[in-house]
Amino acid sequence: MDEQNRQNLNAWLHLIAPDAAGTCRGLLAKVQAMRDSGKEIYPSQENILHALCAVAPQDVRAVITGQDPYHEPGQAMGLSFSVPEGVRLPPSLRNIFKELHSDTGCQVPQSGDLTAWTRQGVLLLNSVLTVEAHRANSHKGLGWETVTGSVLHAVSCLEQPVVFLCWGRQAHETLLKNAAPHAMQTVLCSTHPSPLSAYKATAAYPAFLGSKPFSRTNEWLERFGERIEWTL
Repeated sequence: MDEQNRQNLNAWLHLIAPDAAGTCRGLLAKVQAMRDSGKEIYPSQENILHALCAVAPQDVRAVITGQDPYHEPGQAMGLSFSVPEGVRLPPSLRNIFKELHSDTGCQVPQSGDLTAWTRQGVLLLNSVLTVEAHRANSHKGLGWETVTGSVLHAVSCLEQPVVFLCWGRQAHETLLKNAAPHAMQTVLCSTHPSPLSAYKATAAYPAFLGSKPFSRTNEWLERFGERIEWTL
């Protein structure tokens, strides 16, 4: 971990609730013990907190929450929806890029690595930060929700303008459970970009495809002299 990543992570651990920071440290040790016992867990130990290492609290301009890491080899990198350079795009990420192209007119990215968004102040945070190989949502209830819920609450208390992009009911309910209302922050909701829901509006949410989350984020941020360059 380089010095900047270390500083970012320490800033988050000091910002979130003390019990959540303690839970985080305990879970890191617990996951390492699982690995030592022979379990295959994603992402790698050094990438579990990648989302917090990649963006300092004061730099956050948008938050995109996911459920948990990809559970197949080579995919998870500690950033929600992101996969490393050269890895085949998962279906949800293909739909995200399809909407990105439709919404902004930029070319469809060839790489699924979303690191460039983190440099624009986008916090790519999964609700659960680890997963057992080939077992989606297998670490739900392990305790990560305490940590990430505290992170979301901390973001909602920051003074800068922030857009929360809630893709799917679970993401929205997690935010509602943890965030504090803030006059300089807003929430944009839609269905999840998964092929099962990306095309389907519900009574509560518009369909992800056609919801224009990227341009709407910038439209709101520009009121405060901010914007995100979404092109990858």
